[in-house]
Amino acid sequence: LAWVSGEPELLALLALLAEAAVPAPALLWVGLKRNASACTHAEHPLRGFSWEAVGGGTAPREVPAALGRWVKEPVRSCLVARCAGLHLAATPESWGWKE
Repeated sequence: LAWVSGEPELLALLALLAEAAVPAPALLWVGLKRNASACTHAEHPLRGFSWEAVGGGTAPREVPAALGRWVKEPVRSCLVARCAGLHLAATPESWGWKE
């Protein structure tokens, strides 16, 4: 799993995926999850989703506004766990989160 905690990390990830010639469109899960007890928050960049912690690590809590690009707004809910992934379109600049 990958945590994207800032724009430099996102740009590095997009460059690696472009270099690997990942066919577009593609949806890659990078550890974004909203637990069933968490609600959707339209005013937050990650809309209430957070990075899944692995191996006892601590996921970053502060999320820059630049990471708030969604292909489609997630379903508003407080009852169901949901995952989101990195959606890649035809060009490296065409990315966004998608539930």
